[in-house]
Amino acid sequence: MAVAGGNEWINGYLEAILASGPGGGPRAQPEASAGTLGGFNPTKYFVEEVVTSVDESDLHRTWVKVVATRDARERSGRLENMCWRIWHLTRKKKQLELEGYERMTERRWQREQGRQDAIEDMSEDLSEGEREKGEILYELPQSGDAGDSTPRRKAFQRNSSDVGHIWNDDNQSKKLYIVLVSLHGLVRSENMELGRDSDTGGQIKYVVELARALSMMPGVYRVDLFTRQVAAPDVDWSYAEPTEMLTSGSYESEGLGESAGAYIIRIPCGPRDKYLRKELLWPHLQEFVDGALQHIVNMSKVLGEQIGTAGQPVWPYVVHGHYADAGDVAALLSGALNVPMVLTGHSLGRNKLEQLLKQGRMSKDDINSTYKIMRRIEGEELSLDTAELVITSTRQEIDEQWGLYDAFDVQLERKVRGRMRKGLSCHGRYMPRMAVIPPGMDFSNVVVPDDDGDDANAIGSPKSNPQIWSEVLRFFTNPHKPMILALSRPDPKKNITTLVKAFGESRALRELANLTLIMGNRDDIDEMSAGNASVLVTVLKLIDKYDLYGLVSFPKHHKQADVPEIYRLCAKTKGVFINPALVEPFGLTLIEAAAHGLPMVATRNGGPVDIHRALKNGLLVDPHDQQGISEALLKLLADKNLWQECRKNGLRNIHLYSWPEHCRQYLTRVAACRMRHPQWQNDTPADDAAVNDESLSDSLKDVQELSLRLSLDGDKSLELQEGVEDEDGANDHVQRILRQMSKRCTEGGDNTNQISVNVSSTSKYPLLRRRRRLFVIALDCYNDQGAPEKKMVQVIQEIFRTVRSDQQMSRISGFALSTAMSMSEIADLLKTAKIPITDFDALICSSGSEVYYPGTAQCTDAEGRFCADPDYATHIEYRWDEEEIKKNIVKVMASAGADEVANMEVDERSSNAHCVSFFIKDPSKAKLVDYLRSMLRIRGVRCHIMYCRNSTRLQIIPLLASRSQALRYLFVRWGINVSNMYVITGERGDTDHEELIAGSHKTVIMKGVVEKGSEQLLRGPWSYQREDVVPNDSPLVICTSGEINSDTIMKAFKQASKVVL
Repeated sequence: MAVAGGNEWINGYLEAILASGPGGGPRAQPEASAGTLGGFNPTKYFVEEVVTSVDESDLHRTWVKVVATRDARERSGRLENMCWRIWHLTRKKKQLELEGYERMTERRWQREQGRQDAIEDMSEDLSEGEREKGEILYELPQSGDAGDSTPRRKAFQRNSSDVGHIWNDDNQSKKLYIVLVSLHGLVRSENMELGRDSDTGGQIKYVVELARALSMMPGVYRVDLFTRQVAAPDVDWSYAEPTEMLTSGSYESEGLGESAGAYIIRIPCGPRDKYLRKELLWPHLQEFVDGALQHIVNMSKVLGEQIGTAGQPVWPYVVHGHYADAGDVAALLSGALNVPMVLTGHSLGRNKLEQLLKQGRMSKDDINSTYKIMRRIEGEELSLDTAELVITSTRQEIDEQWGLYDAFDVQLERKVRGRMRKGLSCHGRYMPRMAVIPPGMDFSNVVVPDDDGDDANAIGSPKSNPQIWSEVLRFFTNPHKPMILALSRPDPKKNITTLVKAFGESRALRELANLTLIMGNRDDIDEMSAGNASVLVTVLKLIDKYDLYGLVSFPKHHKQADVPEIYRLCAKTKGVFINPALVEPFGLTLIEAAAHGLPMVATRNGGPVDIHRALKNGLLVDPHDQQGISEALLKLLADKNLWQECRKNGLRNIHLYSWPEHCRQYLTRVAACRMRHPQWQNDTPADDAAVNDESLSDSLKDVQELSLRLSLDGDKSLELQEGVEDEDGANDHVQRILRQMSKRCTEGGDNTNQISVNVSSTSKYPLLRRRRRLFVIALDCYNDQGAPEKKMVQVIQEIFRTVRSDQQMSRISGFALSTAMSMSEIADLLKTAKIPITDFDALICSSGSEVYYPGTAQCTDAEGRFCADPDYATHIEYRWDEEEIKKNIVKVMASAGADEVANMEVDERSSNAHCVSFFIKDPSKAKLVDYLRSMLRIRGVRCHIMYCRNSTRLQIIPLLASRSQALRYLFVRWGINVSNMYVITGERGDTDHEELIAGSHKTVIMKGVVEKGSEQLLRGPWSYQREDVVPNDSPLVICTSGEINSDTIMKAFKQASKVVL
């Protein structure tokens, strides 16, 4: 707005601020009153108008004038103070804009530098003219207007190396298992409560229909849609059902088993009796992952029995995450199962962050605390790290939204894909493939109107019409006029207020048409969120301002089943559908409207551009241009020939957005991913019968452990006898082993020596597969040189003593040690402490890059030396290139300064084939994990970075490796459930410490044991925080009193064992 008269205009606003009274001031307590309808704050409104619309110099002149003309009869004191404060608000806004500009400049420089480094490494250029033929992975054909002679682009642009054959009925024999994840909101098959809140919107409908449609495709046997189980009193009971069937699938007629079809699987996580908005779900994702993993493992075995080859598990063909939170979950599931991951973002955090910062209404801290935006962005970055394929609705989403992320660069992605196509090395660079596949729609229930359209005056009698028609039409003075229909939540981004203004200020539009606003469901405006309430209140005020009574309909309630009837009503009146959103990621409602014969007016920002290109059924507008919106609506409504042409174009081409077409393209793209799944080099006995074929030494180890544990508090033979009698079927087993031992003693001499030799060298399988409980010691207790402290040994010994003192616990329990130390360092530590290394069933070494099973043939070479689990090494190999990691981390440090390189030294002893380790000479000069991860992502390098051992080591391991993921691997590989694991850790630790706390396992935090950790090197102040990763009040997390003794530890174990979720 231009300032006419400068100071007079400003003073008018300032007087309005004063007139609003103290109730609207910034210090007033938020009270529900007539002055603050729906959270509307008049003072905030006027201040924002001044701050956003007036130049700083005008504000300063007003302040000077007020000071100079001070009059006791006026409220000059308050006016002066208020003007001074608003002036400074403006300066603060400009400062935020400057900081944003500087941040974006630095980010562009970093991205360009990373891109150049990557291109230099990949120095072999593509031949001239060899453009990325698959750059646009999918594009809908354009249906031309009459007389349009523009050459049409091909419907599909493919390259044989990118995409195989189009998915068809020939794939019927594949019988695939597909996993979809959509975490937040309320998900069910029927009567979806779309619009109930901001989390239950179009994404919910999309994923449910996608699951149904995929299950009907040839070659797809089962589809599981994972979401959160909600048993809250304020939501329907159906959301607490653990399983809900969507459809029986395409194999129903073949009678192949009861598990075929599509299902909603609800996994509990977080508080069971609360419905949480998506911003509060982040600390509970690890628990969701563990629950989903248990279901998938069990279902894979069931499917293996039904349709597998020789009973082998049928692992998921792909894990597909929807939105940032589910993307994070899918990345962890993909890593735990070693299966491909697909990602659909739906809406993106970086894009939202930039928009909020540009508005200048919220500080960075406010944005982060309100939206958990940095945790969301990191979830999206992690998803990009892992994803093989990213599915988008539009090309604009790739270029303008995903292009904002560290983990994706359009130019580098083309370069990498081109080199892969030519069979050239990418030097450790990886980029996810982007595929444009518009969402599908179910047209089975759509009643297609006649070609000539329905009679505008043939609405019919109220008795014969759907009930929702009456709810809409009751607002209108003349219900037979053409209807302008807008359908969206009352969200500021949807730009409904601009539409109402455009309608209200156009006399011709008011005389020609009615306006219908379907703005979700509401009972009471005061109970709505502040943003939605503010939009609705503004709409009501505009209706009153322009006297639109009898011209605008805004019903309070509608059901999802009513939406097609609303479209049909609009088509009967020869109306128009409009989507005026500031930015629309896709625009599913535009496709729905087109299927019912409605022309469209839509924003030119985002997905509607692609929809319009395909359907040619309307006009695009600038969402900020009120006059442009009204002119486009008038043009479509007044020109009957144009209306008919747009209507026919939409109906003719709408099949391009059907679910079968979407699923064919989806499965074709997924099939082009590099397929992988768990492949064990060493078979595992599938049932108890196979145990009889094990080596004698394996059984001897059981007996020896049992004897040692039961001999702590009394007579060995007596307690052994009592313990064996307590265990069903154990007596016969022990007697058989004792007879075999006696026989061997007779044949081979000294019994004790023979036992120790056998136990240490010839066990075939880890005892993990028979453990019902696993105690994982993950204490990061190191001195200033990174060497383990004596307290670590003391705690290990006390934990052994505690578990072995309880007969029942001892029989079913095993031990694992999880540290950042290498295997040789662990062996030295245990040898010094005189702890047999074979007391541990598993050793997770080098921050989760290696797993050992002491005392088993699987992890012992021909010379008796320990060797790591080769299956785990294969499991974490994804996107790992040791040499390129070393080169790139040095380059990143060098770009930060020579001092950074000098502060590092290679740690050969801690390094291995899947761990690059460096000494950090001065931790105070070390770069944060956040920074290093970002710089490597920009260069296309995917890995897991952490500081460990009291900040004295920097370790870089494969993307899918970590200490927490190693526990999930033990579950998938050996069957010991994560929920039966007890992780013993300290209050602080390495930078992966937070990952070890969250999850479905029991966590025992021993206070006072770890004095120094490495967490200060994890992230900066303006990043996601610990509470975004670790739940604050989880019943699964138990803290000790601080004493290191058996009684304290046993108390914590028993408290944890009582937790039932």
